[in-house]
Amino acid sequence: MNDVITALTISLVSFGTALIVLLYAWSIRKRTETHSIDRHKKNPIISPTSHNEWEAGGTFNPTAVKDTTGRVHLLYRAIGADGVSRIGYASSGDGINIDDHSPYPVFALKNPRQNIPDDCKHYSHVLYPSGGSWGGCEDPRAVQIGDKIYMTFNAFDGWDFIRIGVVSIKADDLFRKRWNWSNPFFISKKNKRHKNWSIFPEKINGKFAILHGIVPDIMVAYVDHLDSTTNELDSPRKQGVQEQPGREAYWDNMIRSAGPPPIKTEKGWLVLYHAMDRNDPSIGYKVGALLLDLNKPETIIARSPSPILVPKEWYENDWKAGVVYTGGTVIKNGLLYVYYGGGDKHICVAHTSLHDLLEWLLRFGKV
Repeated sequence: MNDVITALTISLVSFGTALIVLLYAWSIRKRTETHSIDRHKKNPIISPTSHNEWEAGGTFNPTAVKDTTGRVHLLYRAIGADGVSRIGYASSGDGINIDDHSPYPVFALKNPRQNIPDDCKHYSHVLYPSGGSWGGCEDPRAVQIGDKIYMTFNAFDGWDFIRIGVVSIKADDLFRKRWNWSNPFFISKKNKRHKNWSIFPEKINGKFAILHGIVPDIMVAYVDHLDSTTNELDSPRKQGVQEQPGREAYWDNMIRSAGPPPIKTEKGWLVLYHAMDRNDPSIGYKVGALLLDLNKPETIIARSPSPILVPKEWYENDWKAGVVYTGGTVIKNGLLYVYYGGGDKHICVAHTSLHDLLEWLLRFGKV
């Protein structure tokens, strides 16, 4: 009898030990299958102020470029009390603390939406769901190629006029705050709704490369120059949330758009993107990551199995609930800094080890 009890005790101990090992392995696997970028404790780093009417409605969705000294220059969407979206400017020596902030917009479209009655031209998040704006330039994305900085933006002039605008400036002029922009022009077709295109930060096979879609496939257009309207492109992007299908069994089963311009790394082009989960409608925009082939960026190498940024802080739910929207990144000291808009109102920053993010993508994001 004692032998039976002893054997049973050993079996139970062995089973318990095995269970503990399995639970530990499961917990380790769950931790490694996710990768979250770290929000900065000082978020938001820029918020709207009532004494600047041109940005009283919102300061959000920034893009970023870094100069040779390491200073980070932000160009962001600002909505005024008049309901017009313009581009504001701020910069930071350490990439976090804003120590230079322009008191006026640095770029704006001249004649947005002239056919709207004056009594309808005001900031209204209900009437104008595109961030509350009824017209102007939205959601910039900037890259430096050679001695020039190119900025794409969404030219929004009502739901019947949404085109991709491009403007350029000498890098030295931007860094010295001389706002000598080129004349803006459009690279998307008339009478089509196009948003959120970006330019690769270097030429590919001798041509400028434009990322104009990630659904259902990665879509890249190659052009010889970026200084005229002769390069108008017609992207086959479908309209509406339900028309942007992602991976059915994953967190990104509804794709919204690409985020910042692609980032060149030794492992491939890193592209952050926005997606939603129809099974989790209370949580809106989330941010994920793609890794594309350096020579043929239409080819996906890896794709994040889970989001890397999910809206949960107050400043990501302050105005439009559940929105994290990124348009700019820089790399400083091995860290990837991600600049994003929270709740269509605030500018925020998060960071992560670039090496760790790439290794996580390659290990768990195989396609």
